[in-house]
Amino acid sequence: MIEINTLIKNIKELINPANDLVVRGAELNSIRVSHNVWVGATGEDITFIGFEEDFNKNCLLSEDAVVIDGSIFVAMPGFVDPHNHLPFAGTRQDEFRMKLQGVSYQEIAQKGGGIKGTVRKTRDIHIDQLIDASEERLNHILLTGTTTCEAKSGYGLDLENELKQLEAIKAVDAFHPVELVPTFLGAHEIPEEYTGRNMEFLNMLVQEVMPEVRERDLAEFVDIFCEDGYFSYDEAEYYLDRAIEQGFKLKIHADEFSSNNAALLAVRKKALSAEHLIAMTDEEIEAISASDTSCVFLPGVSFFLKMKKYAPVRQVIQKNGIVALGSDFNPGSSMISSQLFIMLLGIFQLGLTIEEALNTVTINAAYAIDRQKRVGSIAIGKRLDLLLMDIPDYSYMAYHIGINPIHTIIKSGEIVVKDRHLVYGE
Repeated sequence: MIEINTLIKNIKELINPANDLVVRGAELNSIRVSHNVWVGATGEDITFIGFEEDFNKNCLLSEDAVVIDGSIFVAMPGFVDPHNHLPFAGTRQDEFRMKLQGVSYQEIAQKGGGIKGTVRKTRDIHIDQLIDASEERLNHILLTGTTTCEAKSGYGLDLENELKQLEAIKAVDAFHPVELVPTFLGAHEIPEEYTGRNMEFLNMLVQEVMPEVRERDLAEFVDIFCEDGYFSYDEAEYYLDRAIEQGFKLKIHADEFSSNNAALLAVRKKALSAEHLIAMTDEEIEAISASDTSCVFLPGVSFFLKMKKYAPVRQVIQKNGIVALGSDFNPGSSMISSQLFIMLLGIFQLGLTIEEALNTVTINAAYAIDRQKRVGSIAIGKRLDLLLMDIPDYSYMAYHIGINPIHTIIKSGEIVVKDRHLVYGE
């Protein structure tokens, strides 16, 4: 008999991505829907999925089991956010007002704002304040359904402050329900003290920072901003080769405003993901769609910056590529932390169906951070990360815009949100 510690019985509607590892091409437009299902967990992991009769034959409840009546709920896996810049200091609403007056993202950066402005603030803040700020943001992220989230550094740009950001991620991850997946993005921008000396800066990161990150086990991935005005194709290739030598997995900020073939570089280096991809060329679309590198599209950037152009999602789907959506939560180009809202942008701005969008923010987002065997779907052996929504059916999520449909959230077998209020730690 399977001893069950957490049980959700009689779920009105359980929705799951098309499969439990990754969804490509035309399959993206399908999901699995079942009714009156029982889902049980032993500790953190799912150990039963089935109907009442099978449960009674094969399972028993522990003395302190938590039992939830799911008969009024639509249930689905917790959202996964594969692109997030969580640990930063300060905000940039002053720049936002400038953008609304017509000043471009690049012009603001040239005046000392943008990433460089946040770098100055992040260098000045104490790690305890950075932890507190990250915790507060994660609370909002959790309430809108994200249970697993990548977290990038990249606002330190030196040894002390890149490590500070990554240590803050590690500290928050130790106590907050949202599971964090850390990425070292030291090559996010060229700091003022290295202006015009890109290779010297990259070598400093490779020789001084990267080994410390590896030694302290502070990041799983290395990322670089490969874009005109930041790092070139050749610089990015050199840097990523050094990251591979030191044992890191790869991600690439690619083709956000213009193409320098960064998506091709991602394919060549077998990066797990290339991210942004608004300006991909036809050649890049062909190559990345035929590869196992996921396309992490970030529609919040086009929306927040009021760009007229969105990433070529439909072309990638038609060519059997791997599509995921992320928030790119950051203070400059996407002050959007809700994957629920990103899913809606996928539907209303990228032209995805509800089913396609659901796959992109669950299992494919998990694939983009190498967590597809642990989260992203409701399956035996995976973590019980479950959203319970008091709505008529799953399509209502996209139909009634502006509400938060998520009533209860279970993370790793424990209720962390109940009746739309945080209850973790109680």
